[in-house]
Amino acid sequence: MKISRTLAASAAAALMATAAFAECDIENGRVNILANDFPALRAITETAAECAGDGVTVEANHNKDFRTFHVQALTPNPAEYTSVIVANSSIVPLMNEGLLRPLDDLVEKYGQDLARNQLITINGQVMAIAFMANAQHLFVRQDILDEVGKPVPTTWEEVVETGQAIKDAGIMDHPFAFLSMSDWNLGEEFVNMYLGHGGEFFKPGTAEPSINNETGVATLNMMKELVSLSNPDFLTYNTATVVPIWKSGNLAIAQLWGSSGGELVGGEGSEPGVAENTVLAAAPSVGGGSTPSSTLWWDGFTIAKNVSDEDAEATFKAMVHGISDKMVEANNDAAVWLMESYKPGPAAVGVAATAQAGAKPYPMLPYMGLLHQAFQEELPDFLQGSESAEQTLQDIEAAYTTAAREAGFL
Repeated sequence: MKISRTLAASAAAALMATAAFAECDIENGRVNILANDFPALRAITETAAECAGDGVTVEANHNKDFRTFHVQALTPNPAEYTSVIVANSSIVPLMNEGLLRPLDDLVEKYGQDLARNQLITINGQVMAIAFMANAQHLFVRQDILDEVGKPVPTTWEEVVETGQAIKDAGIMDHPFAFLSMSDWNLGEEFVNMYLGHGGEFFKPGTAEPSINNETGVATLNMMKELVSLSNPDFLTYNTATVVPIWKSGNLAIAQLWGSSGGELVGGEGSEPGVAENTVLAAAPSVGGGSTPSSTLWWDGFTIAKNVSDEDAEATFKAMVHGISDKMVEANNDAAVWLMESYKPGPAAVGVAATAQAGAKPYPMLPYMGLLHQAFQEELPDFLQGSESAEQTLQDIEAAYTTAAREAGFL
């Protein structure tokens, strides 16, 4: 009996390996992927893992803090990972350190089915293959808005007004949330709000900061109004925290990533009535302007420079399989995919509306990460009421200036 099971298992493994080879056309190689952790990216790496077989290994590490160590992980030779899934901002540190392999040769050989808008070209070379678009935008509970007689907000001022009406009606004590965890997320909320106010982060043509001004003060004051409508634990709020709270029915308005849309309108794990009344809308404008307080993003895969040609080729093929039509069709509503087989559904409404309203891309500048870091480090004191807006902006400027000088940007 044991022998039969072993033979059956071996036969199944052989068949799977044969199918994987036929589908992915990979004979040998190591594929090890580092990525953020949300359902759309897991769908890609799980599909890429179908390429594993005799002589081919496929592994993935999904970690929400991957930005804190992705440079370190790709620095050794050979690199710990053969691919990192990146976005507008997280590719910049890897580019600055020369840790990514140009993909032009691999695209020419194996990327015939890739669309032109998927090829992220930097300084004339393809450095990443984009597969999805993303942006933060508004999620609202239509039934609760109807209860207080308010329309879907289109400005942050209306969000504050509507949130206060929900509190005053005794429906919820903390009706609002955004991704205000005191890490990269909080810095991103400042970036979104500052752009919505029409701000420019740097003096034209320089790395000198340009945030210590009236626009910076207005940005901080609006963020403080919003956290007054949020739970006192707002500095712990990231996607993994807020999505379950939304599903539980304890939020009426939230600013979340579009990649959460499919999960929240799908209804799995939600309390009755929550998913059915979840409405996705564009990110609000602010301060009388028309620009959405959000940033446009792409996510895509890269290939590490410090890996063998065999591993680079295996990784490229596995990742192209990971973003194939097969994956899109099985996970159509998990993201706003850039592949031609994608059919926009209800989960895409918020991202599309935010893009159409003129949201700006996140700045792909080599020194933007240093300013973003200063935002996330200095904002908590202000939002908790222990520092003025003016002092906070001075502290941000000082922290950035020190870091930029050390890095040689100033």
